[in-house]
Amino acid sequence: MKSMDKIVSLCKRRGFLFQSSEIYGGVQGFWDYGPLGVELKRNLKEAWWQDMIRGHNDLVTPPGAPASFEMVGLDCTIIMHPQVWKCSGHYDLFHDHMVDCRESKKRYRFDQVRGRWCERGDRKIFVSTLAEVEQEFDEVRRRAMKFFKLRAKNADELTISDESLTLDKLDDTDSVLAPDAKTLGTLTEPREFNLMFKTTLGALGGEDDTTFLRPETAQGIFVNFKNVLDSSRVKVPFGIGQIGKSFRNEITPRNFTFRSREFEQMEIEFFCPPDQSQAWYRYWRDRRMAWYTELGLSSDSLIMREHEPAELAHYSVGTADIEYAFPFLPPGEYGELEGIAHRGDFDLRSHMEGKLNPNSPAGEPMQVELNEHGKPKYRGSGKDLSYRDEATNEKFIPHVVEPSAGADRGVLAFLCEAYTEDQAPDDKGQMQTRTVMKLHPRLAPIKAAIFPLVKKDGMPEVAQEIYGELKQHMNVFYDDKGAVGRRYRRQDEAGTPFCITVDGESLSDKTVTIRDRDTLEQTRVKIDELSTALIERLG
Repeated sequence: MKSMDKIVSLCKRRGFLFQSSEIYGGVQGFWDYGPLGVELKRNLKEAWWQDMIRGHNDLVTPPGAPASFEMVGLDCTIIMHPQVWKCSGHYDLFHDHMVDCRESKKRYRFDQVRGRWCERGDRKIFVSTLAEVEQEFDEVRRRAMKFFKLRAKNADELTISDESLTLDKLDDTDSVLAPDAKTLGTLTEPREFNLMFKTTLGALGGEDDTTFLRPETAQGIFVNFKNVLDSSRVKVPFGIGQIGKSFRNEITPRNFTFRSREFEQMEIEFFCPPDQSQAWYRYWRDRRMAWYTELGLSSDSLIMREHEPAELAHYSVGTADIEYAFPFLPPGEYGELEGIAHRGDFDLRSHMEGKLNPNSPAGEPMQVELNEHGKPKYRGSGKDLSYRDEATNEKFIPHVVEPSAGADRGVLAFLCEAYTEDQAPDDKGQMQTRTVMKLHPRLAPIKAAIFPLVKKDGMPEVAQEIYGELKQHMNVFYDDKGAVGRRYRRQDEAGTPFCITVDGESLSDKTVTIRDRDTLEQTRVKIDELSTALIERLG
């Protein structure tokens, strides 16, 4: 099992990720991308945009698709009309359950605090913790020993369960030792907590000026459905893609960047005829799964999990999660990378008619939720968001299939997958442990590094000329500091797929050495063919 501590340490040391406002102690749930991290994240988003939107060929039917289709893009605002969030259901329904500790005055998300049952004699307590999975058992043991006032020599008096549970799996919290408490039973009953960040529009700041930072990018696409339809002349089926920031006021953000309060999404809303929606759902589910493996995630670490009926959102006809075995999770557990949801016609109808009632009878079309006066609780726009098929003259409200991926979770998964420790010879030919980030070349922050073997005999001048030429085509790095072996190691940790060394032969035969990060193979290439050779290797 890979060590999350080592991955986090490398991310800080090599400039992939920093905690936001770190010099002031940091802000929990917010992260900054460093020089390497910002390139990695941009490359991931660019790969998604190219593969899903810009590079899509609407003149052919992709393998597995029911028909050919068009793809277009949008970039919507973070702050939208407050009515958007009332009709979408976020205002009423976008909640997590939280508990407060009466002793420590701290707040926790009910389903994220883990712990284990601990017994001494005839007494049994549940010791909870926020420690990462690698430290969980030791932290539970330490806290249980302290609670029972046991010394190290009496440790065998304590029995700790092998099973790790979250608080929501318990019948009650009377026997729970909260993560920062010294006594039992200090947690309140769980209650709902709305996850949207409030903000104020304009200078007056009254109640009527309250709105929210968007908790998802999808609603901007739905409210622009008619604009795109009228301006782009697209025909159903078609998809609208968007990459953008979203904000959720998580109660207990944790697990590095996996659960953050500010994050970026890569979402598609795919509009299709109702009678074809199940086929399109299967197509997008399979296509998105294949995308991750094509970019280097191991199929052994990925699963496709269909939601059980009880898990489905009130609007969902079906949802599948692409999940990855993140190292911070216990063995056998997976964390969500992307959800592919069959949303039916819920969103377009809501923005037409008003917020739909999540408690509508099962198997029947959802009805507009009414207030005590028999009027819509939250009024829709009143705009007609239906679609008329020119070929059949049929009018319908399209169904929607939504592949929604987290860019930050994607970056984290690719970092975890790439982290490798192997054996490689050092400058003296001795085998040493090497830390290497085996990122796919499309995602690698730096595509190639250029080294003069020594800083003399004209080698730096040739290397600098190569650097200037390659810089026009890709992100490259120049390094002439230290022994060449140490320079290789630095680039291995940065995930750079190729290192180019200018040596004595380069001055006479106009060739350089390309060293492959993963195989360590070194080949000679003519300088005037270098750019083409690299582009071919990078794919």
